[in-house]
Amino acid sequence: MTTEKFLTRRSVIHSLGAGAMLATFGCAPATRALKPDYYRACSRKPWVAPHISMDAVIRVIVGHRPYRASGFRVERELFDDKIVIHNYGHGGGGLSLGWGSSALAVREAADLVPGEVAVVGSGIMGLCTARLLQDAGWSVTIYTRDVYRHTTSNVAAGEWGPFSTHDDSKVDAAFLSRLDWAARVSHHAYTNLTGTKYGIRWMETYDLYEAPLGEPVHGSFDDLFTYTGDLVPGEHPFGQRYARRMVTMQIDPGTLLRQLTADFQLAGGRFVIHSFADRAEVLALRENVIFNCTGLGAAALFDDPDLLPAKGQLVYLPPDPGIDYMTFGGGDGGDYGFLHMFPRRDVVVLGGIFKLGDNSRNVEAHETERIVQEHSKLFQSFG
Repeated sequence: MTTEKFLTRRSVIHSLGAGAMLATFGCAPATRALKPDYYRACSRKPWVAPHISMDAVIRVIVGHRPYRASGFRVERELFDDKIVIHNYGHGGGGLSLGWGSSALAVREAADLVPGEVAVVGSGIMGLCTARLLQDAGWSVTIYTRDVYRHTTSNVAAGEWGPFSTHDDSKVDAAFLSRLDWAARVSHHAYTNLTGTKYGIRWMETYDLYEAPLGEPVHGSFDDLFTYTGDLVPGEHPFGQRYARRMVTMQIDPGTLLRQLTADFQLAGGRFVIHSFADRAEVLALRENVIFNCTGLGAAALFDDPDLLPAKGQLVYLPPDPGIDYMTFGGGDGGDYGFLHMFPRRDVVVLGGIFKLGDNSRNVEAHETERIVQEHSKLFQSFG
C-alpha cells in the first residue's frame, strides 16, 4: 500500500492537532425527533436526522480516484504530427475542478485554428473539455471505452470542494496558482448551472471535529465558501463536537453527466465507443489534435508512473427529502479515509475510504459496516 500526505479534510485535521473528524421523494421513517431551533445558515427547516442502518442499504459501490501526488497534469505534448493535450490526475477533486481544469487544457490549444479534435474519455474532464472546445469553434468527437454512467466521475459523492488533489510537500507555488485558478473558474461555471436540470444545489455543510479548531485551511479559495463559521457544542445538534459550517454546492454526478452528454450531442458532438490498448492506438486517431482525459487510464496509455488509484467505497441509502445538509467527519474514519454524508435527490450517500494505491474492485464488507455504524452513531445526539 502506498501512502502519501494528500490534502483532505482528514489530513487537515491532523495538521491542526485535532481529532478525526435528495429531495424529490423519499423513504423517511414515520417519526423522528427534531432538535431545537439551532441557527441555520441558509435554511429555515428544522434539523432532521437521517435514518441509517444496515437494513436500509440499497447498494454499495467502489470507485477509484486518479491521484497524482504532484497534482493534476494539464500539459501539451507533441508526437510527430500529433498534438496531445493532457488533462487528468485530479484525485478526489475531479468533479469540483471539471470546468476549470478543462479551461486550462483548452487554453493550451489557443494558438491552433479550430477544426476536428478528439477527446479521449467521457468522464467529467472529457465532457467539460468537449463542451468548451465546442464553444471555441471545434468539431468534437469523444472516444471512450465507457459511457458516462460507467465512469469514475459517476461514482463521485458530489460536493464542490477541490480536496484530495495533491501532496502538499510535492507541489510548488506554480501548481497552487493553477489549482486556485481552476477552482475559481469551475466554481463560477457551476454557479451558472444550479437547479434540477444539472443536479446542482446550494447546501449547508458541516465539518465535525473532536477538539477546538484552528484557522481555515481550505486554500487560497476560502472565500468561495459562504456562510462560514465555527460552532462549539450547544450551537449545533451534533453532540459534544466542534463544527465548521459553510455553504457550498452539492452535485448529483449522474444528473450532471447526463445533461452534459445531452448538451454535447445537441451541439453536434458525437461519441465513438472504443477501448485503447496503448498510446499507439490513441495516436492512430484521424484527428491531429487529441485531448487526453482518460483519468487512471493515462498511467498505461502515456506511461505516467505518478498516477495512482485511490479506492473509494460508497454506501447508498433510500433518498430522504428531510435531509438538507452534508457532513464530514464526526466518527472513526478508519485508517484510509474520513466519513461523509451527502443527501442527493436519488439516494443518501455515505462514504469513508481513500485507499491510495489500491486498485481492487471488490466491496469490503467490514468497511461497509464501519461506515454505516459510525454514521449511525454520529446522529444519535439528535434524540
